[in-house]
Amino acid sequence: MASTPIALSLTVDCNDLEKVAAFWTELLGFEEQGRDPGYVFLGRIGDQRPILSFQQVPEPKTAKDRVHLDLGVEDPASFMARVVTLGGTRLQNFEEGDLRWTVMGNPEGYKCCVSQQG
Repeated sequence: MASTPIALSLTVDCNDLEKVAAFWTELLGFEEQGRDPGYVFLGRIGDQRPILSFQQVPEPKTAKDRVHLDLGVEDPASFMARVVTLGGTRLQNFEEGDLRWTVMGNPEGYKCCVSQQG
């Protein structure tokens, strides 16, 4: 019988590895857990996997993201202001029934959704 796999990390391609890793480190309160040439690995010390990893690639982003983070926060307005302060952008608001969220972009345009926690 095959063993059950574990998710090691969610890897995000980026052009400016240092800028993008610094953005997510500061925004999520993560710490650098490792580094290899062209890679930075982020997480919280003592937490289980998965972690976020960032891989430097030569080509720019050219298409819609196929994967993104959904972030639940206690104070969405303050959190989104912080995203902008760190170099991100506010892209679009959505409301479907009781669900409300805002799409934000990191400095290279990769998206995450922000909503009220709970």
